[in-house]
Amino acid sequence: MRQVTILGAGLVGSLLAIILRKRGYEVTLYERRPDMRSASISAGKSINLATSHRGWKALELAGLKQEMEALAIPMYGRFLHQADGNTAFQPYSKNNEAIYSVSRGELNKKLMTLAEQHGVKIFFEHKCTHVDIPANRLHFELPGKVEKTVQADLLFGADGAFSALRDSYTHLSRVNCDQNYLEYGYKELCILPGKNNEWLMEKNALHIWPRGNYMLIALPNTDGTFTCTLFMPFEGEVSFAKLKTEEDVTAFFDKQFADAKALMPGLLDDFFTNPTSALVTMHINKWHYQDKSALIGDAAHAIVPFYGQGMNAGFEDCTVLSGLMEKASPRPSPKEREVLSKEIADDLDWGWILKEYERLRKPDGDAVADLALNNFIEMRDKVADPKFLERKKIEKELGKRYPDQFVSVYEMVSFSHTPYSTAIQCVQAQDKLLKRIMDAGDFFMNMEKGSFGNTLGTWITEYHNEVQQLDFGNEA
Repeated sequence: MRQVTILGAGLVGSLLAIILRKRGYEVTLYERRPDMRSASISAGKSINLATSHRGWKALELAGLKQEMEALAIPMYGRFLHQADGNTAFQPYSKNNEAIYSVSRGELNKKLMTLAEQHGVKIFFEHKCTHVDIPANRLHFELPGKVEKTVQADLLFGADGAFSALRDSYTHLSRVNCDQNYLEYGYKELCILPGKNNEWLMEKNALHIWPRGNYMLIALPNTDGTFTCTLFMPFEGEVSFAKLKTEEDVTAFFDKQFADAKALMPGLLDDFFTNPTSALVTMHINKWHYQDKSALIGDAAHAIVPFYGQGMNAGFEDCTVLSGLMEKASPRPSPKEREVLSKEIADDLDWGWILKEYERLRKPDGDAVADLALNNFIEMRDKVADPKFLERKKIEKELGKRYPDQFVSVYEMVSFSHTPYSTAIQCVQAQDKLLKRIMDAGDFFMNMEKGSFGNTLGTWITEYHNEVQQLDFGNEA
């Protein structure tokens, strides 16, 4: 049976280790950081995750879905805090579905512990400096500048946006790669709870303060805090570069985010203690090498966080890979399976699995990167536009009236397993349909007219005919 080595004990690496271990593989994880379970993680200071359908399916494979649901907070929509002081709630789904706020740190710790319980070996403080791709040999640096070499059999790089395996792939012939930074950065802040740890804002929502060229968001935590993130340009008239002193920060928040600032007694300490981090999108055209190694998660498709799909996409990679392993497995009888359980995995054609994995997932990795960039504009700017809010209301109504013919792109991404590459192909068609509807005047008044209903039905049919040729199948 092949031995599996995984770089990175983060969310995706730990989940993949569990899935492979359940199939009988010996799995070893190498992580560059110390064991986070032995370090103190302050509440509200770790970036929260927005877990949706794709993520939950993978967690179910790992046996963690029920446990994590108990720690997750459903968010049924966006709670908008407008510049003029008004607020508005924008549901995510026509069926009252939710995405879930989950602590990244808590989920990662549980995944690592579960991996060890299943027999996975994890080596911490092992920084991979280089991988000899043809030889599948890993070079590590340990504390004290100690060097270590490991020979891998089957290798997965789950070591994030700046993956050592990904970087080593770039030295192969005919490998194209790029990294694109936004001119925006982000800084983590925190809203504290009230007495008895009650939430001081609506807890079942993702809060957004859209301000055109920058924004503040907040996600709820189980202890009553909200993890906040300020996104704004590094440089410019309104930027991190302009917020140099406590007076600068205080004046800026008083003017732009006064209601949030009132709930942030530690604002100045957070602002000047927490780093200002960059936002990057990564692309690489080679995701695997023969039957020896492959990239997965952020190592294959690092994206900006504005669709809440980074973890979900990485987890779906694991789901797809697991499904391909199942397809590649022989189909013995139950009695034979019991006797030959250890030999089943030996027969897998990993050359085919990794090639098919790349064929299926790379278009989706590219698509979710574009979706995330597009959603940044929507979150920081469009959600403050009355016309955009009206469009969202129309989308929900269309989904209710024509459930078999119209599903919004957001719902495809967050509440289904429709391939990302299919969802993004529907954007232009939905834009055309919604423009037609809104150009015709007030939608809800028009719907009271029988004649408009007939016209709308024709438009919906034309839209449906346009998109039904796409593959909406569940590859996962």
